[in-house]
Amino acid sequence: MTVKEERDTYKVLDKGFVKLIDFIGGDLRAAQSARVSFGGESKGEDRDKKLLEYLLEHEHFTPFEHSVFQFHVKCPIFVARQWMRHRMASYNEISARYTEVKEEFYIPQKFRVQDAINKQGSVTSSRLDDGPLLKEYDESLKRSFETYKKLLKSGVAREMARMVLPVSQYTQYHWTINARSLLNFLKLRMDPHAQYEIREYANVISEIFREKMPWTWEAFNKIHVSR
Repeated sequence: MTVKEERDTYKVLDKGFVKLIDFIGGDLRAAQSARVSFGGESKGEDRDKKLLEYLLEHEHFTPFEHSVFQFHVKCPIFVARQWMRHRMASYNEISARYTEVKEEFYIPQKFRVQDAINKQGSVTSSRLDDGPLLKEYDESLKRSFETYKKLLKSGVAREMARMVLPVSQYTQYHWTINARSLLNFLKLRMDPHAQYEIREYANVISEIFREKMPWTWEAFNKIHVSR
């Protein structure tokens, strides 16, 4: 579940967020970029919407590269490492070499078990005793952060003290991506086989995309669902 805190800012998971900080282009820009090949301009809303659907259906994607989103993302490191596999984008991440990190770790509401069919995935299960498991998880996080602080206090460099921190530590970065590559990200990361935590971020970003490029989003979903 996501909560919109202010304009274009959405809370995700327990401590994360996605915020749209800049946007250029839009549906009309994609249509204009396609028509410039023939020296043309907009043909009106109905024809432009049909053009966008045609472009997506026939995989003529370059006109969508002229619309660009820039996000500020806060997510657990393990989510960021999955996210950054999408290389057709620009990233600038906060560095624990330059700054002392805060005690911010992702605490899941419950644990999942390994999926017996999808070997890399997980599924919910009632057989886990989440109470003591979550307590042990939380205590482990606290110990790692206490060790991190002790290392810093003893004079250990930030770039080495950070090594004790787990991948549940929250990180932040700016992410700039064109609409073509963003649609590919959403197609993959909203899929039921994607990990739950990154799906939560993808679901939020899809809401932002729909708000900024509703014609493209409608066409994308129509084509994606039909396949």
